[in-house]
Amino acid sequence: MERDVPITSIAPQDTDLGRLLDPARHFDRPQDVLADATLDVGEKRAILSSWASDAYAVESMPALRKPPGAKAPIAFEEIMDALQALDGAGPSQGAGAGRSRHGGPHGVGA
Repeated sequence: MERDVPITSIAPQDTDLGRLLDPARHFDRPQDVLADATLDVGEKRAILSSWASDAYAVESMPALRKPPGAKAPIAFEEIMDALQALDGAGPSQGAGAGRSRHGGPHGVGA
């Protein structure tokens, strides 16, 4: 005879799993993701990359992203700075850094 297993016993109720599946409900800003010591670099990158996705762009405001469940829009620039911090590059330093946030050179001859 089979034993019925309640759905709730296998549903993702673990808050760690919830942070990966629905991160905007657990993190307000990209820096919150970076500061979470319980996530590894790959998990942080996955969360931030999903936020950077054009699928979350605010209509008529492409520089802003609003993942489902987010309390407020997040600037694309802020997400990219957090991704660069994961790579050890830190946030962009503007024209003095020699490269734009998007990896291209600043101006001619840079």
